[in-house]
Amino acid sequence: MEYRLLGGSGFKVPALALGTATFGGRGERFRAWGTTDVAAATRLVDIALDAGVTLFDSADAYSAGLAEEILGQAIKGRRDKVLISTKASFRTAAGANDIGSSRHHLIAACEASLRRLGTDHIDLWQMHGFDALTPVEETLRALDDLMRAGKVRYAGCSNFSGWHLMKSLAVADRYGWPRYVAHQLYYSLLSREYEWELMPLALDQKVGAVVWSPLAGGRLTGKIGRDRPAPPGTRTAVLGGMGPDYPAEQFYAIVETLEAIAREAGRSVSQVALNWVLRRPTVATVVIGARNETQLRDNLGAVDVTLTAEQVARLDAASARPMTYPYWHQQSTYAERNPLPVP
Repeated sequence: MEYRLLGGSGFKVPALALGTATFGGRGERFRAWGTTDVAAATRLVDIALDAGVTLFDSADAYSAGLAEEILGQAIKGRRDKVLISTKASFRTAAGANDIGSSRHHLIAACEASLRRLGTDHIDLWQMHGFDALTPVEETLRALDDLMRAGKVRYAGCSNFSGWHLMKSLAVADRYGWPRYVAHQLYYSLLSREYEWELMPLALDQKVGAVVWSPLAGGRLTGKIGRDRPAPPGTRTAVLGGMGPDYPAEQFYAIVETLEAIAREAGRSVSQVALNWVLRRPTVATVVIGARNETQLRDNLGAVDVTLTAEQVARLDAASARPMTYPYWHQQSTYAERNPLPVP
């Protein structure tokens, strides 16, 4: 397994990480994602570790904390062999302060995650979303205190806009507080908006991308296509896809291009789609999910796929989307001085 530096830090993470949103299945939404119990989770962890995948990603919001509990049980007795990434700031209870990135909520959320995970520290702790009601200074100072106490090793964010991230980095630099070294974000052949502003920012500020849903919520697995609706019982069939509706014809074009290249390479559609993401600038690790051993083993094979430049170009062309303002204007008027950082 290839290991990559996480942003501008000296911390290395595997190119693939195992996500735990399928662990637990508490509540209707997460039940549609998966209902992996402790025994099945332990088996998935075993397979991941055998393949060199040592990073496991969770969140306190996954199955109302049950995913963290199950992960903690699955890694029990081998904490020194794994890296834990988890997240906070989403609502965890009904109270007025049981949400957000305030000092009050973050300290309580960190302690609760540590208890559920059965550990004394979190390797990478990410703000699950931007809290516009809490001053950035308050959030970063709380992170600084938790890191100085040894409870958090590295800090990251998730689902931030460009100005959210840049303001946080600027404030961190001003006061000498921890910088976000990672940004966990949605990126796939079906959603390339990350490339317009967040990727250039990440290159400039050395922030590593931790990619979630690289298969677009299951839409890029080869199970869905023209005249092939989502199979009953799958997450896509129950919840729909991630993000806004995608133009049907372009979605079919992406899937058909993936299928053609998968046949040429002798690989699965999922492996080709994941490999495309792994090749992109700033990507430190790609979070893969799996309901069972078969899915996990297939996804793990993505690191060994070899795509030609011509095949990558076909995927790029099939997935290209019209830019929104101001990005189309910047590219059409000043591209020689403001190029997008994509191959």
